Amino acid sequence: MAGQPIFILKEGSKRTRGRDAQSNNIMAAKAVAEAVRTTLGPKGMDKMLVDSMGDVVITNDGATILKEMDIEHPAAKMVVEVAKTQDDEVGDGTTSAAVVAGELLKKAEDLIEQEIHPTIIASGYRLAAEKAVEVLNSLAMSVDMSNRELLVSIAETAMTGKGAEASKRLLSEIAVDAVTSVVDTNGDKRTVDRDNISVVKKVGGRVEDSELIKGMIIDKERIHPNMPEKVKDAKLLLLNAAIELKDTEVDAEISITSPDQLQSFLDQEEQMLKKIVQKVIGSGANVVFCQKGIEDLAQHYLAKAGIFAIRRVKKSDMEKLARATGGKLITNMDEVTPEDLGYAGLVEEKRVGGDNMTFVTGCNNPKAVTILLRGGTEHVVDSITSALEDALRVVGVSIEDGKLVAGGGSPEVEVALRLQEYAATLEGREQLAVKAYAEALEVIPRTLAENAGLDPIDMLMELRSQHEKGMKTAGLDVYEGKVVDMWKNFVVEPLRVKTQVINAATESAVMILRIDDIIASTRAAPGPEDMGGMPPGMGGMPPGMGGMPPGMM
Repeated sequence: MAGQPIFILKEGSKRTRGRDAQSNNIMAAKAVAEAVRTTLGPKGMDKMLVDSMGDVVITNDGATILKEMDIEHPAAKMVVEVAKTQDDEVGDGTTSAAVVAGELLKKAEDLIEQEIHPTIIASGYRLAAEKAVEVLNSLAMSVDMSNRELLVSIAETAMTGKGAEASKRLLSEIAVDAVTSVVDTNGDKRTVDRDNISVVKKVGGRVEDSELIKGMIIDKERIHPNMPEKVKDAKLLLLNAAIELKDTEVDAEISITSPDQLQSFLDQEEQMLKKIVQKVIGSGANVVFCQKGIEDLAQHYLAKAGIFAIRRVKKSDMEKLARATGGKLITNMDEVTPEDLGYAGLVEEKRVGGDNMTFVTGCNNPKAVTILLRGGTEHVVDSITSALEDALRVVGVSIEDGKLVAGGGSPEVEVALRLQEYAATLEGREQLAVKAYAEALEVIPRTLAENAGLDPIDMLMELRSQHEKGMKTAGLDVYEGKVVDMWKNFVVEPLRVKTQVINAATESAVMILRIDDIIASTRAAPGPEDMGGMPPGMGGMPPGMGGMPPGMM
């Protein structure tokens, strides 16, 4: 038995240990960060991603790029998660989060080569992250929801460098008006539910034709041509029940022996439908949105009464209609009162991009709104939608938190300088990790300069010098190639974008650093059990044995 190897892993499993495992993970994470780095900033470039079905996505949004890339390496997937979390939490800063995570790991690799233990680096990084968030909070300035110009600047900063840049002023104003319409105030606390803003995309027209509808757009048309195309001072009935005859709960047969009985049966059905429609008319409603079906005969009666009706409206649209018009969702027709009806100044059917759509506008203080986006091609509309999505999220976050910081790489340089000072106060090897963290944060202004074709070293020196002089909001103007006051240039971002980048990137880097052993089991080829349960030809019994021997029937 002496010297005989003992296998504890399945055959074909692969194990990487120690320094090799760490360097593999760090290389994978750096590769992901490098993939999105060129998209950062106003002069960042776009990526074209083609999936296995041949669908094309053109974007420079970090989260979208990483989501569309088919990434296999487990450590690389963790960096993708950072960008995804950033997107879910704040909607912007996804590229920054991935780039900072990659840079933290790159700096950690240099420290590991100097024989500094990964757990010391991890604890130094955590100290640095806490201090960084503290410094960011001290840099933050308050935003007042009534300062519309400042909110528009926040939306413009989020859209800069994306496909929508040519029309960013118009789209930023639309985003701010949409978000401020749906703000819910509870005491001093403000909340913005992004789901209350619908975005309807229609190819055709120009980007400038995009508009905000203070109400709803339903992608349906009226169900009967005789119904009015336009209803002013609309009273809306939002119905969650079908306007058709119910089937019986039990199986029942009706025996008809003469034509008179058949006629009276049909007449009775007609009367029952008439009764339901009469209840609708009696409620005072002149527009009906029904979540379920409306029978043909009922459509005729509704059209005769001059009522505008739409059927099979999506549940989510019904809920938004209730918020926009102030109506209630009705399940039982017998209990409708005039107070349950919603109000809209105008309900009309319009043709947009070759399709008929219903516009519900002129609502009193709507708490759900719709943005109609137009563009020359499908890719243009998708690109604008992605940029607008970021703008809506950052404006919402700014209103909720009420805190802003300057953009253009200015907070990163200020935090890096303060961290260098903080590192000098620490004892032990964590000091080196905090210094490395400070240097890693400078990757943001350096990348902004690189992507704009400027000299990164000159720009970084100039930025540091301005910050040392006490100009805390000095950032990089990539158009002029100069260091300017970002606050005066209205380049501002929500505080939460920056703190989330710091927290998410640090946690991810620390987790990857602490791994020193990777055990990967290889996927086995599918065996007979995976291919339908039994080897071929074994359909339950040997051939010819259909339950009993032959002749035993």
